[in-house]
Amino acid sequence: MEIDDLETFVEVADAGGVSPAARRLGLSKSIVSRRLFRLEAELGVQLLVRTTRGAALTEAGATFRDHAARVCAEIDSAREMILPAGDLRGRLRVAAPLSFGPTHFAPVLAEMARRHPQLHIHTCYTDRFVDLISEGYDCAIRVGYIQDSDLIARRIGPISGKLVASPGYIAARGTPATPDDVVAHEALMQGTEAWQFMDGDKIVTVRPRGRFKADNGTALLAAAVSGLGIAWLPDDLTQDHLASGTLVPVMTDYPPPPAGAYIVRPPGQHPARKIRILTEMLIEHCEPVRKSVGVIR
Repeated sequence: MEIDDLETFVEVADAGGVSPAARRLGLSKSIVSRRLFRLEAELGVQLLVRTTRGAALTEAGATFRDHAARVCAEIDSAREMILPAGDLRGRLRVAAPLSFGPTHFAPVLAEMARRHPQLHIHTCYTDRFVDLISEGYDCAIRVGYIQDSDLIARRIGPISGKLVASPGYIAARGTPATPDDVVAHEALMQGTEAWQFMDGDKIVTVRPRGRFKADNGTALLAAAVSGLGIAWLPDDLTQDHLASGTLVPVMTDYPPPPAGAYIVRPPGQHPARKIRILTEMLIEHCEPVRKSVGVIR
């Protein structure tokens, strides 16, 4: 029984189809299908039912999937143990934010690939909230505030931000003086998130409203510059506009609580060594920021 066949089967089971699994693995659909056929032939049972919408596990497949996943995890651990000290191999799938990832985190991932020639790194840059488990990611880099979840998070560095708006918006609508005033303004948001502010040592939470939403910080920045409303944005996105006067800070007496950049991973006893090394590299990358003004640059 080939370990590649087991790993491919687990990917197909978790992705829900041959096509998405092939994209995750970086293989052609024909190779994935061939591996599945070979595994089922060797076991003498049908593991998956193919449909026009994907693939579903049979009863035998559901049972075998859990055992196969454990075997693959053990093989990965064994491979890591016998490699020369510091070497990594296999595949690392990372989800990173589109607003920060290409400029702030991509250089770290590129350096990791340079140091470890046997490691395949696949990164998805998106501001969409990625489901690590169902979409098959090893970890994600997230910025802002970590919501309660079953994921394990490790802080890698600070992020600072503030409320901003255009002078035109402030001239037309005024500026909120307290957090309670925010709900009367047009908020530029990613979704239905709550905003938090510091009132002395106390955190005040409000739920803003607005008609313009986007899942990308750069898009929200453009909307703020256009005068569509008030946005909470990281300083690294707004600093040039604040310097030029196209944006102005809003409600500075009630700053947002400190945010951060995090590595998050699915729950488990111990993180894989490749995730530990990526985390260490990101912390090292963010260290100058931590010692300066708290803004990722």
